[in-house]
Amino acid sequence: MFSWLARLAMACWRPVRRYARMNKDDGDDSSLDDALLWCRDLDKHSYGEFSFAVVQANEVLEDHSQVETGRDATFVGVYDGHGGPEASRFICDHLFLHLMRIARENGTISEDILRSAFSATEDGFLTLVRSLVRSRSNKIVAEQLTRDHNASAEEVRQELRSLHPDDSHIVVMKHGVWRIKGIIQVSRSIGDAYLKRPEFSLDPSFPRFHLPEPIRRPVLTAEPSIYTRVLRPNDKFLIFASDGLWEHMTTQEAAEIVYNNPREGIARRLKRALSEAARKREMRYDDLKRVEKGVRRFFS
Repeated sequence: MFSWLARLAMACWRPVRRYARMNKDDGDDSSLDDALLWCRDLDKHSYGEFSFAVVQANEVLEDHSQVETGRDATFVGVYDGHGGPEASRFICDHLFLHLMRIARENGTISEDILRSAFSATEDGFLTLVRSLVRSRSNKIVAEQLTRDHNASAEEVRQELRSLHPDDSHIVVMKHGVWRIKGIIQVSRSIGDAYLKRPEFSLDPSFPRFHLPEPIRRPVLTAEPSIYTRVLRPNDKFLIFASDGLWEHMTTQEAAEIVYNNPREGIARRLKRALSEAARKREMRYDDLKRVEKGVRRFFS
């Protein structure tokens, strides 16, 4: 089976050919008197010939199907629709293309590749359904695309502990906040050399950036976290912000502000986070604005 599938991956590069709605006036069989029957009596595939017929019973043709022919392989799909043609039509448009894309990326076809093609098709269809629901309800649904590299996150603390099993102080709670070595919250950065190289960790000329004992291995890394996502038709906008915003506002709250207000000056509207920061300190935003620079960082 796998050898046949591997040949399919190399062979089926021809444009998608679909036969679910074939006209009977293309010379196949003009003698048919059934207006709800579409067929192709005989055509060629890689190892011989095939015949194809579709009969419509419902008011709308819910079932879809396709045949993809290549030099050494043939792909056949029969998609039994129910409750409407939307899913079966979507599968017809995307499943084979996903299969070819993933096979091309991996250089072969296997059971896992087939599962991945099904999963990609399913994800795409659910995204389409979600976008339709959103457009009808006039609501926005926020999606967090990146993960915070901050010791406040349990998964980050667990990662650090697993990398430094011999260091019981790799993460320390200080002033109600989890910090790496009791100093810094972020776990990835460019710089902070004293937390990466022993020769910098004991330099007394920089008392602020100084450790009481040498580090055995880097506790921070400059390794980036890379996330790739193909933009979809229902994507509306992206919000880029530092943790100063997200400490006081959820992704959903920020998305609703952007979505429900005019675009001009929209970034300034996110200053609502400052009002929330003031509220947490039991003060008004006007009072917060009067706090001097340098001191204000303890509030917002």
